[in-house]
Amino acid sequence: MFTIEHEFDATVITLVDEAGPHLSEDITIQAFEDCVTIEQLDPRTDRVSKVTLSMTQLQDLAAALDLPEGVYQLRRVPPS
Repeated sequence: MFTIEHEFDATVITLVDEAGPHLSEDITIQAFEDCVTIEQLDPRTDRVSKVTLSMTQLQDLAAALDLPEGVYQLRRVPPS
């Protein structure tokens, strides 16, 4: 299950783990104009872990999800 909320400066997506006996904590993804953050509570330390991706890193990740094993470099076409 997931939720999507549109706030003033970001779109917030929350992913809720519903499968299996060992559930993971919810993941919150915030998409801003210049970056995307991913947060998840670590129940062992009771602290939130946060990862920030640039838009370029996010584009690379999206491309990587559809490619086989290997090393790649995306060629970016400048806007015309």
